[in-house]
This record gives sequence, C-alpha cells and structure tokens, in this order.
Amino acid sequence: MTKFPIFDGHNDTLLRLHMSDNSPSFFEESSAGHIDLPRAKKGGFGGGFFAVYTPNENYEVEPEDHLTDNGYDVPLPPKISHEQALTFTNGLAATLFKLESEANGQLKIVRTADDLEYCLENDIMAAIFHIEGAEAIDTNFDALHVLYQAGLRSLGIVWSRPNVYGEGVPFRYPSSPDTGDGLSDNGKALVRECNKLGIMIDNTHLNEKGFWDVASLTDVPLVATHSNAHTLSPIARNLTDKQLSAIAESNGLAGINYAVNMLREDGRLGTDISLDEIVRHVAYIAEKFGVEHVALGSDFDGTTVPDSLKDVTGLPQLIERLKAHGFHDDELQKITHGNWLRVLQDTWK
Repeated sequence: MTKFPIFDGHNDTLLRLHMSDNSPSFFEESSAGHIDLPRAKKGGFGGGFFAVYTPNENYEVEPEDHLTDNGYDVPLPPKISHEQALTFTNGLAATLFKLESEANGQLKIVRTADDLEYCLENDIMAAIFHIEGAEAIDTNFDALHVLYQAGLRSLGIVWSRPNVYGEGVPFRYPSSPDTGDGLSDNGKALVRECNKLGIMIDNTHLNEKGFWDVASLTDVPLVATHSNAHTLSPIARNLTDKQLSAIAESNGLAGINYAVNMLREDGRLGTDISLDEIVRHVAYIAEKFGVEHVALGSDFDGTTVPDSLKDVTGLPQLIERLKAHGFHDDELQKITHGNWLRVLQDTWK
C-alpha cells in the first residue's frame, strides 16, 4: 500500500463506462478515460466519490460560440425532468453496484467512515455513491430515502443548471460565483433532510447565494468536492476567499479540481501546464485557511486535465510536487485522504 493513498473528491467514471458502448472493462488497463482499476493501483488511487450525473438529452453547446472580449460565458442548460433523471440515476447506480459485484473484493461501496478507513488500510478501492444534481430526488424525498438505503452518502444539490432546489453557476470567465438566486424552499428542506439522514451535501456547482443558504442551515462541515480558489483562477465555478473561510470555520474542506480552466489564471483550456498549477491551489488554501481544509477532487473522466498529469497514473508525480513545495508527511496524509476521512466521520450517521 502506498504511504499516501489518495482518496478523491469526484470522478465521472460511471458516466464514461455507461455511455461508451465499446469501453474497455474497468478491470483491464487501457488508455480509455482517466481511471481503471490497474491504473488506479499504479497511481496510488485509493478511491473516491463516484458521481452519478444525468446529462441533458440532445443538448450540445460549443464554448467557442460563447466567447467574450476577455473570456467566455456559456449559458446554463435547461432543466431536466425528475423522471428522466431518476431513470438515468438508477442506471448509473446499477453500474456502480455491478462493479462492486465483479471486483472480487478489490472495490467496495463504502457507507460508513469505518468502511472507508478499512479500505484505505487494506488496498481496496473505496467508492462513495454520490449524486451530482438532485433532479432524481422528488420533493417528498421518497427517492432520497430509497437511495440512501441503497448506499447514497453524498449529494450535490445542483450541477451547472437550474432545478427545483436551486441554481448552479454557469461556466463563465471571468466571473464571481454570485450568479443567481439562492435555494428554493424545497432546496432548504433538502438540506435539512440530508442532515437528518447523514448524507453529505456537496456545494460544488452551487451559486454563491445557494452556498450561503446551505451554510446557514447545515449542522455539519461545509464541503465542495471539486472546486478551486477563485483568487487564483476567477471562473464562476471556483470559491471566493469568503466561501473558503466559511468552509474552514465549519471544519470542512475543498477538493482541488484538476480541470485546466479552473487551475489557470487566464481561465483557458490549454493543457500544456505544470502540475505546479494544482499545487498552487492546494498551497493557497492550506497556507491561508489551514491544511486541514484542503484535499484533492480531480474530476477525472469529467474534465480536461493537464498533459503533465495525463490520468490517475500521474498522481505519484503530483505527490512529489507537493513534497517539493514543502508539505511534510503528516500534511500529505491530511491532503491525500485524512481530511476526507475526518469530514465524513463528522457528517455520516
């Protein structure tokens, strides 16, 4: 087992496997996407939040069609229906359950912090069932309770589009995350219900007013699983210092996203950047708000990552760059997995 097993805040591997008819098996090493089991073992990837996300049907947007004088402003996609989202969610969740059943003990869906700790100590890939965008959840919360019993332990209220609970931020650069209204009454009720059940709430993709609504309602640490420092890259998707301070005060954390446009100061999509761009965001949060409040949240299989990283096998090089920056072993333990374990211990029932 690697000294620093990386537990990761977000991946879209289930969507890639589900949508790719000819995708290689997750249990065979390939060059498809960013994660498979053999590459994960090479990279010291101990697991993470496996996202269940429902894309818009028949909706294509070309970012280059929405360029501005100094950046871009991609419009929010339209709402999707509860029925569409619930059907798709069931399909992706089934993909995760099938992976566990076929893994011969090498992958486990974790439902408790003890499960997660055991997996990290025994070189078993730990998978958290996470939903990104709560469209599959009816406003009576019947689906929420059923999905909780199935293993759901983390929920992002929105993706970057509106739903009955709130509104996500657009992909806009430069822009603050203050882009729309806060949570609806249904959204506020959803926060309370997740707190009762012990489902972690992910503030990633949520606009700033929605973030502050969650902060005023929740009784557990604030978390953004795959979001970076807005001061270093002023895209709407990133977190302001005020938000990062609130996360730290709640004993929560932000997981650093490897998306190139969320790392770069200029917000561009060029992939020829150093791993030090990731380190820059980790170090900024660690030094300004405390090393206990930053972790890793790759967005593997859901975004464009630096060429210097390539895929999950590049993680040992990232650890080396963090060491070179000056992070000590106890700090690396926290950044790679310890902070996630602490927050989940504080959140899950």
